[in-house]
Amino acid sequence: MARMHIHVTVDDLAHNVAFYGAMFGCPPSVLKDDYAKWQLDDPRVNFAISTVGKRAGLDHLGIQADDDTELRHLRERLDAADIAGHDQQGITCCYARSDKTWSVDPQGIAWEAFHSLGSAPIYGESRKTADGDTACCSPELPAGSSSCC
Repeated sequence: MARMHIHVTVDDLAHNVAFYGAMFGCPPSVLKDDYAKWQLDDPRVNFAISTVGKRAGLDHLGIQADDDTELRHLRERLDAADIAGHDQQGITCCYARSDKTWSVDPQGIAWEAFHSLGSAPIYGESRKTADGDTACCSPELPAGSSSCC
């Protein structure tokens, strides 16, 4: 069964960890200096916050697949709807190694469909910039990469 994924960039991680911890009634399942994630079963959601995005606010949305077959079916639905996507295999991002398919909705919001393959010690090793900073894990998708926009 797929799980909804929401990632929000925040200005103050500790303040937001306290807020969302109270909201969800539990501490994060992953907590780093710049990142926190709640893997919730009620509601079934993978909710992450970090300080490494370009600006505070909604960073991206997604669907977390339980296995490769489910991820392939998600990709096939996008293909059938003629929605462009960008596939990534074994990428390291958000302290995890994953296979992903990225697309953009009509509003310009990045969506990822992904299957996590395991944890990783670095937030965004696959997205290091030239100056050493780590950018958002979503690839730089060209404008109009969604069939709707």
